[in-house]
Amino acid sequence: MTESVPDVLSLHAGLQPDKVALISDSGDGPVQTWTFAELEDWACRIATGLATAGAAPGDRVVWCGPNSATVVALTHGCRKAGVTAVPLNYRLTEEEAGYVLDNCDAVLAFVDAEFAPLVVAARAAAPRLRSVFSYLGTATGCQDGDALIASSAPAGLVAGPAAVMIYTSGTTGKPKGALRAATGDPAQIAALLQLIGYTPDDVYLTTGPLYHSGPGGFAGIAHALGNTVVVQRKFDPHDWLRLVETHRVSTTFSAPTPIRMVCSLPASVLAASDLSSMRRMIANAAPWSMALKQSYMAVFPPDSLWEVYGSTEMGVDTVLAPTDHLRKPGSCGLPAPGIEIKVFDDNGEEVTTAGVPGELFVRSASMFNAYHKASSKFDEDRRGDFHTVGDVAYRDEEGYVYICDRKKDMIISGGMNIYPAEIDAALEGHPDIYEAAVFGIPSEDWGETVHAVVVLRPGAVMDAADVTAFAREHLAGYKVPRSVSFVAELPRTGSGKVLKRQLREPYWAGHTARV
Repeated sequence: MTESVPDVLSLHAGLQPDKVALISDSGDGPVQTWTFAELEDWACRIATGLATAGAAPGDRVVWCGPNSATVVALTHGCRKAGVTAVPLNYRLTEEEAGYVLDNCDAVLAFVDAEFAPLVVAARAAAPRLRSVFSYLGTATGCQDGDALIASSAPAGLVAGPAAVMIYTSGTTGKPKGALRAATGDPAQIAALLQLIGYTPDDVYLTTGPLYHSGPGGFAGIAHALGNTVVVQRKFDPHDWLRLVETHRVSTTFSAPTPIRMVCSLPASVLAASDLSSMRRMIANAAPWSMALKQSYMAVFPPDSLWEVYGSTEMGVDTVLAPTDHLRKPGSCGLPAPGIEIKVFDDNGEEVTTAGVPGELFVRSASMFNAYHKASSKFDEDRRGDFHTVGDVAYRDEEGYVYICDRKKDMIISGGMNIYPAEIDAALEGHPDIYEAAVFGIPSEDWGETVHAVVVLRPGAVMDAADVTAFAREHLAGYKVPRSVSFVAELPRTGSGKVLKRQLREPYWAGHTARV
């Protein structure tokens, strides 16, 4: 196989071979570092090993495990081998993992030894899966992936543009494999990076699982720019602060949950941490409430907070700059470079009036290519060259975009459209409420009524009346929750999104379910 296109890792290995590319620092052992030359050697060995194990260009290869240097090397190795990399959420059940392994037509799987039992058990559902290799240790039912990589020659294989298939979170049903056959439009990506202000000297920290498109995608951007990537295996807020301070981390991507945990640490802990190196915090994966943004800006450099709206399927679609968080509360920003946005009403007519919501559609040169084995869903979600993931939004007079909620999450009560995300954000403004999840439950009189599930901060005491009284101060009467329940924590997908479908299910049993 000959090198047909420049490989970004190969380029950096040639231009700056001794620069640190990867840092793995668990805090309880020696810090491991790999230069770009060492990472290139590692990734090339993986590419050779994949070919030796029988993976041909275009084949689907699954990897599964918590964040690690090996996971990063695997993503590079899969690209060099020209195979389609399929990240598998290690938090799935055996049945869920088996569905993904079978649905994606995987021929090989590489799994962290800690989670090998999951993949070994699930492979019975995937008859096309020929071999399972473990890494970071040996495991029953697996071949030795570490030995395969170590024994492979570091041949400079580049089979051409490789694909990635990332399964959606499954918040509204079974996950779908979003196939992206190329890396997107280089000019569009370059314009986005220039707008946000990334530099070659940035240090990126993996905040959240690399199997998710956000943390993994921005880690890929970091290496494309020649940045150092610091790997945190599993999120811990105290350790995250230590990594930021120790390695002078300047960029990361985060869902709201990890940063809420960081900002909820004791004030003395936060005050003792030097967080001045943080230049670019990308807020995404789920809406950041204004209360959380204010908590972040009180601790970190305020000009470091950038918010983007996007999805696994459509990439980054809007950008909200640091100067606009207080000026445009609730907005996710203006269209990103090269992005066109339209809003359509239920009749398929384009909405051009400011403040009027409709379903948001996007046209982008970096759009994904297909839903694997779900072409009808792909076609259903299109209007010409524009695509939607089912979010409802409106624009203001200046063109700023505001996401109301997922269309399937919208509550219709007494003929009124109610968007739970707005109520979530309002409730989280209470100092005793850690987070909230609002959804509709069946009502004979109103069709649906608003129900809130609330997580209180440690030591806080509130009852349902307290919650609804606070809501009345900040929301129109028809948006105020009619019932409230309290839980210790909310169910989530691996990427941090709240599983409202799971919360709704008990209430809709025996009814026409909106799950």
